[in-house]
Amino acid sequence: MEVTLLGTGAPAGLPSPGCPCAACARALGPEARTATALLIDGVLLLDLTPGTALSAARAGTSLGGVQQVLLSHPHSGPLPEPPPGLPPPVRLPDGRELALLTGHRVRAVAVDVPGTGYAVTGPDGGRLLYLPPGAAPAGNGDGPPYDLCLLDVTGRPDALAGLRAAGATALTTDLVAVHIGHDVPPGAELHRRLAAAGTRAVPDGTTVTAGDFRHVPDLPRRTLVLGGARSGKSAEAERRLAAFPGVTYVATGGRRADDPEWTARVAAHRERRPASWTTAETCDLVPLLADGDGPPLLIDCLALWLTDAMDAAGAWDGPPRGLAERTSALAAAVRATRRTVVMVSNEVGSGVVPATRAGRLFRDELGRLNAAVAAECEHVLLAVAGTVLPLRG
Repeated sequence: MEVTLLGTGAPAGLPSPGCPCAACARALGPEARTATALLIDGVLLLDLTPGTALSAARAGTSLGGVQQVLLSHPHSGPLPEPPPGLPPPVRLPDGRELALLTGHRVRAVAVDVPGTGYAVTGPDGGRLLYLPPGAAPAGNGDGPPYDLCLLDVTGRPDALAGLRAAGATALTTDLVAVHIGHDVPPGAELHRRLAAAGTRAVPDGTTVTAGDFRHVPDLPRRTLVLGGARSGKSAEAERRLAAFPGVTYVATGGRRADDPEWTARVAAHRERRPASWTTAETCDLVPLLADGDGPPLLIDCLALWLTDAMDAAGAWDGPPRGLAERTSALAAAVRATRRTVVMVSNEVGSGVVPATRAGRLFRDELGRLNAAVAAECEHVLLAVAGTVLPLRG
């Protein structure tokens, strides 16, 4: 099946009319997007948007052969008026199946917000899934993995995590983000975030082929996110794994019952994470990294791991015993791991030289640890003022 994306934007488009935000101001050229609409093999139109005929003309295609127009999300007021010659748009009830004379089969997929998703099987047996904005499938799905999925990756990364958990996607599934709005800065930042989730965005008017996985991004196995206090490093690490199921969050800071401020920090982190994630409170990282069959790991953070290692080595009061060996063992475990792992660490070497021996020792050892771990990672990122700068990858 060939799918022409007549539009890839949010229902209001991008830039959003009248919006003064920086993302809308930067949505120029190929990053400007009209509301999402798909033309499948020239015969099936999913979602009718204002200017559909003009979008088709810009894409170098025609709506003259369209036999069916299906809507995926509710519309307030009357339904959109189709261009002359097009059949009236309808929205199929959940579970209803529709067969076109061209050999295309469509099944309406229930979603967890008002609206309808569509699973389309082409005459060649190719399968695609299209979900409306802000939606995830309401069930686990059935059948083999889809060849192509088009969904709201930026707004609902958990929808993609659910599809992965249900086996509805495979390594060869082409995952294309649609319904793109101004919640993520357009351009390089948007494409960086999507690639980290194994997905991609394309300009309006692009034609993709279901089953052609040549453009599927390679996912990094190991990522290190560095940053100062409140730089956004933890949020970036969590965002990189939000589209994956069953993540294990490794908290190296432990619990401090006598410290209400620390307890509040931990609670804020927990509330931000998906409910499907599990938490492991430990500094024993080597066995976790060695478990090749485990789900993705998010380790937050290496600075607290180092604090525990320095406590065990007696480093605060005298020469550290075995600290270098612990650091080397951790770096070796990162090198050998077969799990997907995202690690967070503090960048403390750019400020004032600490006034105490202990402070200077910690700064130096953390710098050595960060360098050793970064050497084993495909991706290394630096978070500054909520902005992520790729250092590698």
